[in-house]
Amino acid sequence: MSSYENIIDNTISWAKNEEDIRALLIVGSRAREYYPADEWSDLDLVIITRNPKVYIQDTGWIKLISEPEITFIEGTAVGNELEVRVLFDGGLDVDFAIVPLDILVENINVFSSIVIRGIKVLIDKEGIFSNLNLNREKVQHKIPSGFEFTNLINDFWYHSVWTTKKLLRGEIWTAKLCCDVYMKNTLLRMIEWHSLSRNNWDYDVWHSGRFLEQWADPRIIEGLKKAYAYYDKKDIERALLETMNLFRMIATETSETLGYNYPENEDRYATELVRKLLGKDFLRREDVT
Repeated sequence: MSSYENIIDNTISWAKNEEDIRALLIVGSRAREYYPADEWSDLDLVIITRNPKVYIQDTGWIKLISEPEITFIEGTAVGNELEVRVLFDGGLDVDFAIVPLDILVENINVFSSIVIRGIKVLIDKEGIFSNLNLNREKVQHKIPSGFEFTNLINDFWYHSVWTTKKLLRGEIWTAKLCCDVYMKNTLLRMIEWHSLSRNNWDYDVWHSGRFLEQWADPRIIEGLKKAYAYYDKKDIERALLETMNLFRMIATETSETLGYNYPENEDRYATELVRKLLGKDFLRREDVT
């Protein structure tokens, strides 16, 4: 059975002999000093090449590293490149991000900010990374403008009504998707702003909700336990109202911290309309602050 060490060694041996491959890196958990890899972590490899299409159009090269069990291609989590995702024997999960050399060179500072949590240089034929600034400085997040803040809130309340209409039409899939995906992504952005505004704007909120349990307010974690729905009309109604209450709590606290006016009229209008459409009683005291 292969191991991640075997995969790394085999990839290095293969890449050294490919003239168009100019660098090979490890990023992610296996290159981090904090939140390092555990037994569930995958291996993130970055292949810097002059000819990226070769490795996307034909993935036969993977067999030169180890025999794959499952292979597919998708966009990278950050940036606009493609990666080949592979499961090897034993469930070894390896992501090969294929990055064009010219794109990397042109955007080396952006790349540096992406891999700021950790990078291991395995091959560097061009000497690209010899002077790369990897001082692990904290990322300074941008404070949202008043417009950005209000726009996100209004987006959320608009979609609370939109979800309700889909639910009443009997579009369970669409309603659940909006409640548990679109609105949760909006909620996540507000959770990030909530944590950043109460700590510092270089506070690490990771990305895509990673390690949320470690950096978000414990009240939010408790609220999220009630904010997701089964594939059932009544339960989606319940989860929607719980999500609305949780969002309101977070957004009002964040608006106070940032010194912005919370759009109470939009909140009240959407909440009353949702409750009316769902046949609920009008607002309880705790529903609107």
